[in-house]
Amino acid sequence: MADAPNSAYAASPDIDHPTLDKNAPGRGIAVIVYWLLLGSIMTVITAPIGALLAHRHYRHAAPWVQSHLQFQLRTFWLGVLGGVAFILAWELLGVIGISPLTPWAMGYAFFTVCLIWLVGRCGVGVSRLMTNRPIPHPKSPAFGGAGITLADS
Repeated sequence: MADAPNSAYAASPDIDHPTLDKNAPGRGIAVIVYWLLLGSIMTVITAPIGALLAHRHYRHAAPWVQSHLQFQLRTFWLGVLGGVAFILAWELLGVIGISPLTPWAMGYAFFTVCLIWLVGRCGVGVSRLMTNRPIPHPKSPAFGGAGITLADS
């Protein structure tokens, strides 16, 4: 995977380029992976399937679609890392002997934050994919450098 987004698109990510079309190689897979990531809210197994698809099709995708696949892979691996870190913290709190209510409250708060983060990232990605725009900063842990507004533009 490239360390930075394609420089031809990074300079002006919101301006449509003639090669950014809905028939670009890999675009259909990117749509499927976004839905698989969202499906992991109900069935955890869909997220690894989506990550495998993104890994498999990354090299053959158009450069602007690669930014979406990289964003999806980053979403998956950051989610795994966060989950492992939380499980370790949960276990540590149990060993220390903290009241059982504290880890449960932290668990609900963690799950809520992760849910908002996942839906937000997938929402930004699907929105940009459907308008044939790359993710400006696919390695971002937040929303890929996309401006989030509730106003029509």
